[in-house]
Amino acid sequence: MPKCTINGVELEVKDGTTIIQAMYDNHQKIAHYCWHPGLSIAGVCRLCMVEIEGNPRLQIACNTVVTEGMKINNTSLKVQEAVKWGLDFHLINHPLDCPICDQAGECGLQDQYMDFGQYTSEMAEPKQKKRKVVDLGPTIVLDSERCILCSRCVRFTDEVSKTNELGIFNRGDHAEIGTHDGKKLDNNYSLNTVDICPVGALTSKDFRFKQRAWYLKDSETICNGCSTGCNVKVYFNKEGLFRVKPTYNPEVNGYWMCDEGRNVYKFANKEYRQSQTLQLSQGVWKQLENPGKAAKDLADVLSKVNSSELALVMTGQQTNEEYQSILNVFVNNFKNKNVYHWNSHAATADQFDGLLIRGDKNPNTKGLQNALSSFGIATKWSDLENGIKQNTIKTLIVVGPENVGVYNDLQEKFEQFSNVKNLIVLTTSNVVKFEGFKNLSLATIIPMKTFVEKTGSFTNYAGKVQKFKRATTIMSTALTLDEFASLISGQDLQINPVPIQDLFVADNTPVDQVRLDHRKKNEFLFTKG
Repeated sequence: MPKCTINGVELEVKDGTTIIQAMYDNHQKIAHYCWHPGLSIAGVCRLCMVEIEGNPRLQIACNTVVTEGMKINNTSLKVQEAVKWGLDFHLINHPLDCPICDQAGECGLQDQYMDFGQYTSEMAEPKQKKRKVVDLGPTIVLDSERCILCSRCVRFTDEVSKTNELGIFNRGDHAEIGTHDGKKLDNNYSLNTVDICPVGALTSKDFRFKQRAWYLKDSETICNGCSTGCNVKVYFNKEGLFRVKPTYNPEVNGYWMCDEGRNVYKFANKEYRQSQTLQLSQGVWKQLENPGKAAKDLADVLSKVNSSELALVMTGQQTNEEYQSILNVFVNNFKNKNVYHWNSHAATADQFDGLLIRGDKNPNTKGLQNALSSFGIATKWSDLENGIKQNTIKTLIVVGPENVGVYNDLQEKFEQFSNVKNLIVLTTSNVVKFEGFKNLSLATIIPMKTFVEKTGSFTNYAGKVQKFKRATTIMSTALTLDEFASLISGQDLQINPVPIQDLFVADNTPVDQVRLDHRKKNEFLFTKG
């Protein structure tokens, strides 16, 4: 554990630690573009200059290892002048298009110019023109003029995804990023190159021009796209969710996440959500105003049901806390263990791509299995199917999946469930069509909240329990499974949901004045946290 001094601060670091890593770990600022803690060292940007006592020449911090007693600084005039010249060189051909660049507001180039640059440019020659709006593949667009050739994206495809699509072609100021022999940048992790691009050269087709970074808030949560449980941030405002990006967790996902997981925000937005509480009575569907009251009314219905004729269907997409709540009501209040695990066809636990993607597309299969085991429940899916066929199961509560895209048999299963007498469906999604289910004596559809709208925990494939907090409220007319469990057990709950629009109203502005329409986009109503 060598000891060193960086900018007057005495530090003890692990043997083999580079200067830039030591500064990064201790939250000290240093100019850099090409270095990334999850990639190999390239040393091509020459910005991370430091002065080492006893060494007459400046050194790059990314490729210099800390030794015992080393005294380092990056604040001297000599270092500052070197960094300014380096920044000037990087920006010689960079277009001044910040107002239209998707990266504006979260751009490493902007940040580092403000921290280490602020010089007067001496560039008099015309800028070198390069290709713009280059379609690299199904997910990414390239603007070659903005690229500063840090090589992060190239190293990512070589070292992490190991798909080797990208390279640097030509020489001098004609050099640019591109794909080999017309090959598309098309792999399951391609959008990580957008995350690590320090400028706006690589942009996501999905997010491109949808929002400005400063109009978005962010909150950490757990990806519910599969059983890996990547740590992520969701980015949102009063219009809904717009993107998902990874956050660092060395024990789970490192610095990365898959492209599939980046789409999980979509099913949480209003256009995909079940917004109405519906009830089928005497062959007619009616809309109910209050989902809480609808759930409370079910307490009387369920109290009169024969315990052996009642069953509960669960998926591995709810939180550990919700499983405990609903199972406690079922087992202890209703004296019932007819609980069944509905797994998707795609949920194959042993499938793994070697990096992050798991075959089990449910975030909490392990948590559900643990919960069932703790309550002594060991039912088989075939028992449920036989019970429905033989009419021994007459009342069925189904807690549907949130991420319905991974359940290929969704409509088929609900048509099978509709053969019972009484059907209660808790769902986030508006995908399933219930209009044809008119043979039921009673059916109730209750909208539920998604993972970004509640606090809880998931247990990933390895048994690691990861907690997350509520990010925002998107669907105010929705319940959590905890709330539903309490209501059907006869408890009184005061539920006061807050619509997402109300969370972003500034200066006591009347809500009616900030309701969204096609003319009101990107309103600056809050300060980015």
